[in-house]
Amino acid sequence: MPSGSSSQQDPAPCIVKKCIALLQHLASSKVKLKQIHAFSIRHGIPITNPDMGKYLIYYLVSLSAPMSYAWNIFSHIQNPNVFTRNTMIRGYAESENPRPALEFYRKMHLSCIEPDTHTYPFLLKAVAKLVDVRVGEMIHCVSMKNGFESLVFIQNSLVHMYAACGVADSAYKVFDLMRERDRVAWNSVINGFALNGRPNEALTLFEEMGQDGMEPDGFTMVSLLSACAELGALALGMRVHVYVVKVGLNENLQVSNALLELYAKCGSIKEARKVFGEMRERNVVSWTSLIVGLAVNGFGNEALELFKEMEREGMVPSEITFVGVLYACSHCGLVDEGFNYFRRMKEEYGIIPKIEHYGCMVDLLSRTGLVKEAYEYIQKMPLQPNAVIWRTLLGACTVHANLALGEYARDKLLRLEPQYSGDYVLLSNLYALEHRWSDVQKVRRKMLSEGVKKFPGYSMVELGNRVHEFIMGDRSHPQSDKIYAMLAEITTKLKLKGYVPHTANVLVDIEEEEKENTLSYHSEKIAIAFMLLNTTPGTPIRVVKNLRICVDCHVAIKLISKVFDREIVVRDRSRFHHFKDGFCSCRDYW
Repeated sequence: MPSGSSSQQDPAPCIVKKCIALLQHLASSKVKLKQIHAFSIRHGIPITNPDMGKYLIYYLVSLSAPMSYAWNIFSHIQNPNVFTRNTMIRGYAESENPRPALEFYRKMHLSCIEPDTHTYPFLLKAVAKLVDVRVGEMIHCVSMKNGFESLVFIQNSLVHMYAACGVADSAYKVFDLMRERDRVAWNSVINGFALNGRPNEALTLFEEMGQDGMEPDGFTMVSLLSACAELGALALGMRVHVYVVKVGLNENLQVSNALLELYAKCGSIKEARKVFGEMRERNVVSWTSLIVGLAVNGFGNEALELFKEMEREGMVPSEITFVGVLYACSHCGLVDEGFNYFRRMKEEYGIIPKIEHYGCMVDLLSRTGLVKEAYEYIQKMPLQPNAVIWRTLLGACTVHANLALGEYARDKLLRLEPQYSGDYVLLSNLYALEHRWSDVQKVRRKMLSEGVKKFPGYSMVELGNRVHEFIMGDRSHPQSDKIYAMLAEITTKLKLKGYVPHTANVLVDIEEEEKENTLSYHSEKIAIAFMLLNTTPGTPIRVVKNLRICVDCHVAIKLISKVFDREIVVRDRSRFHHFKDGFCSCRDYW
């Protein structure tokens, strides 16, 4: 048909209706949608047609098709309506890169196109993914100005946005002002408190939810359990588990997987295995969660055995499964096995290695002291190494005292993440090991001049459904005097058993006695002293630490577990350490 024909400029309404009907009933995949789109063009519907464009974009977004396709259609539509614009915002908000959703809204505003009640929930979803609370507050103000704030679905979106941005109190303020609260609102505010280190409030709200007559669902349970897992709040998680069984949600696969993750991340690997064994249905997530859980808890060989069992069951491992497998090899020092699994991942399962897999391989070589080989491996990688990989090499150089490579890795990190304080600390520690104190001071002066702040290490323990946090030399706790008296008692008892403080870890130019005092006040030791004071003999102690455990604390906690007859589980930045009877599950390899 000629391009200038009137029928192409204004196709018969029946053709448009027919194509829209095809979209509604047959567009079950991206391929079919493209076929219908091509059919519409062949039958004279121009790409500028707003009705056809509206439906095409709606179904593209519903099918999670690339937003570039949707944008190509949108850019040709004459006078797209608010519905179509909202669909575009929704599509970007649900994509991997939600930022264009905000730009889309800005252009609407500049074009004097008034948003409607559906615009804000999609926008707030994008803000939540971007964790940009300032933009969220601005959208909150605009929704109030336009009189939409009282609508339940906008209130729910506001609660979710504030919770996702880590502002649990603001989430609760919106929630508290809601006249009607549905399950979505309850789930969002509970999740907000739980994920932001406020498990007491999360539990209180969970109880209030029941008192309000609102039945929790699987999402409620998954939210609570996932939060408990991140916090290491085992006692709270176990209470949720009891409730899950009581209401029969333990048959829910997602809830079971969340329970599995809870116990694995809290270092209770025995309970994790029990949950796994009782699951009637298991998916790849279930197997992967336990494989990763075993690996980070120091049971690398068991993780590899479980992977073999997974293969025998006919389950196809995912790329995340292989991260767990390679992690297990790395933390057990199994170099040859690690390279074999890396090869199998590519050749047998067709998984293209991602930066996380290459990171595991660099870590595998680094941990076993093969620092030069790790550097050569990085040089041959087909992917551009990121900051994590260079930081792994820098950490290995610090442990194995390779100054030349350490300085090279630090130069790379300066270009990638110049404001990351941990890299300055690692290089400073490397210089200190060599007793190059003038270079240590240079590094620290550079940190000050560049405005780089070092965030202190902290350790958390759970007692009575409350999480207690301690930092090095912390004297802010109400029981501070008793805690420090217990620390002195611990040190005395350990020295009677032959403990000698590992002062090489205190990498500053000070006297030996002062170094010993500094080591005594590390946050994990303070946390353990607190738990020894407040728990009955024989009670396991669980500590969550934000940094890698130092050599001295590792030696001391092994002895504490024996002298005080306690099982002590420490979750540090990269793995678990199970201390019992003077031994650690990592076999002194971490």
